[in-house]
Formats: sequence, C-alpha cells, structure tokens
Amino acid sequence: MGDLDGRVAIVTAGASYLGAATGRTLLAAGARVVLADRDVEHGEEAAAGLGEGAIFFPTDVTSDAELDRLVATALERFGRLDILVSGTAMFEDERLHTSRELWNQVLDVNVTSAAVLTAKAAERMGRGGAIVHIASVSGSHAQPTRVVYNTSKAALLMLVKTASVQLAPRGIRVNAVSPGWTWSRNIERRYGTRERADTLAAEFQPLGRMADPEEVAAAVLFLASDRASFVTGAELLVDGGYSALGPEALGQPFEKIRTIV
Repeated sequence: MGDLDGRVAIVTAGASYLGAATGRTLLAAGARVVLADRDVEHGEEAAAGLGEGAIFFPTDVTSDAELDRLVATALERFGRLDILVSGTAMFEDERLHTSRELWNQVLDVNVTSAAVLTAKAAERMGRGGAIVHIASVSGSHAQPTRVVYNTSKAALLMLVKTASVQLAPRGIRVNAVSPGWTWSRNIERRYGTRERADTLAAEFQPLGRMADPEEVAAAVLFLASDRASFVTGAELLVDGGYSALGPEALGQPFEKIRTIV
C-alpha cells in the first residue's frame, strides 16, 4: 500500500525537473497526477515518462479560466482532488531597478496565482486534503542579486501560514517546502554541468552540493501524506544547511583574511 493510494494530485510547474520528480514521487506512492505548465514540450515529455496514471494539462497560472479548467480536468479524468503542489515561479529580477510592470508580473505568478489556485483547489477537496507550496530559502534571506524574487517568496510563506489557518476547520492542511540551491533546467543552462553547479552550491550549503529534485520531492510527499497529518502552516527546509549558516559562512572569510595577511 502506498502513502497516497487512491488520491489525485495537481502539480504546477510540472515541466520542470522538480515538477517531474514530484509527479514521479507522488505516482510511486499511489497517487494519480495532473502535471500543469506553460511549457508544453517538456510537460508532455514529463507526463509520458511517468506513464499510466499521469497526464499533462497546458496551463497559464495567471489565467483564472485556465486554473478552473485545470481543476475540472483533474476531477473529470480522475474523479477527485486531494493534493495540490504549487511550484510555478518567475525568477526575473532587476533588484531595486525593477520596473513596476515586472514587479506585477512576478508577484502575479509567484504569489497571486498561488493564492487563487489554493482557493480553487480547496473548494474541491474534502477533509484530509493537502496543499504544498514550493517556496525557497530566498523567502527568509536577503541575497545580493535579488529583491523581487525574495520578496515574492516571503509573501508566499505568509500565504501558507494564513491559508493554513483559513482551511484548518475544513481539515485541509497547507504547508511549504523551501529548497536551497537545487538542480534545475535553469541552472543547467546557466552553469552547464552538475559538477560546476555543485562547486558553486558548496560555497553556501554545508552538505557540499546542490539538492537533487528527488530530494525536494520526498519532502513534498511527506507533507502531502497522512504522515504529516498534524502538520500545517509549516515550512520544511530542504537546503543542505543553507539556512544554518551565519556570516562566517563555511570559513571562507577567514581564508581570505589569511591570504591578505
């Protein structure tokens, strides 16, 4: 028996490495899965790789009509909705020089659309429903190259807390998983190889590498399952120790001082 036998899940950002890994993990636990994303090519490829019990539905999360169709598709295809994993995000960020237009776009995708989908999905869930938002360590830590993304993830974490309180009387739990640096298609494009990306992540994460998408997906599975039946409004860090570090980091400042001396 799997942890999620008979349950149905929607996973947004389903075309991403993390979305596909989450779909695979939920499916292995017994769930049936609807992957949703604007990226049709990679979304269909991900769903095909999962096989029977998974489908892909093209979705722009900023469209209320498309979110309605997404929820309706899960219900029509599989007969129920028990789990929402919301992971869609925009990363564009020009720090304090970010235009109002870009601010609005990022907040719409990263926060507003997550809130709207939370409400729409919860309407069709019964007691025992679970909603998991993919947040980030960036929601709790300032970073030198970002302002907009961090602000949006901080808002998402507050959405998790407030939604958990609103939905608790209905027996629906709302939680967040906050990854640190995690292997993704965007990181692969930027840094090329996993080895190079792990070397970078080792500067910030004491475990010395990036997370595998499957490691983050395992945390999502826990929060979506009855194993977390008394967990709501929580943030589960999957960051390799990123959040445990202080300003002395992993000792690099001392090494620089020795070099200068």
